[in-house]
Amino acid sequence: MLSRLLVSLGFVAFLSPAVAAERPVVVELFTSQGCSSCPPADALINELSKGRRDVLPLAFHVTYWDNLGWKDPFSLQAATQRQGRYGQRFGDGSYTPEIVVDGAAGMVGSRRGDVGSAIEKAKHDNRTAAAISVKRTGERVSIEIGPGSGGGQVLLIGFDHDHTTAIGRGENGGRTLAQANIVRSIRAVGQWSGTPLRINEQFPEGEDVAVLLETPDGEIIGASRLAAGST
Repeated sequence: MLSRLLVSLGFVAFLSPAVAAERPVVVELFTSQGCSSCPPADALINELSKGRRDVLPLAFHVTYWDNLGWKDPFSLQAATQRQGRYGQRFGDGSYTPEIVVDGAAGMVGSRRGDVGSAIEKAKHDNRTAAAISVKRTGERVSIEIGPGSGGGQVLLIGFDHDHTTAIGRGENGGRTLAQANIVRSIRAVGQWSGTPLRINEQFPEGEDVAVLLETPDGEIIGASRLAAGST
């Protein structure tokens, strides 16, 4: 009864700390190979991607640098649109490098202290509405979202683990950039409304898979990545 009342009033009831701790904090970097201020933020994402299961770092390469000397081969219009929605919410527009933690806080992506503090705050807040599991079978992805309170959109994200790119022109011309967890595709695949949900989808473009559950205002209330050993 209390959970239904909270939902009717616009609140989301979250899972217990033990269950919430199982899901990673989502760290989204908006970056571009054409931006000379971005390599330090790229390096932070590279570090977060190595051996940490408590965070899910994702590098979204935006398009608005593509006509300024170097076209980023990983830029996506969907990344630019996603950052634009955050910019409207936070009131700071779109810039690179920007990191958004759990869809709740945006900051300059190269400010390690700010990013670290935001990650710890997200862990403490435990904004998890449902447990999510993701498995691969051949060329299909199976997503299972458990019961909970509230609702949100289910996003399927494909990403590559590592790329090294020799930059020929632009602000980073002559440099070789090593970048991790580069998003190659993102699409909405369903709506979760508090009851258990199973979704079966074609494996997206990219080497690995992440699934996000986000509220209508863009805050992340669930996240998972492909289970180890999935084939």
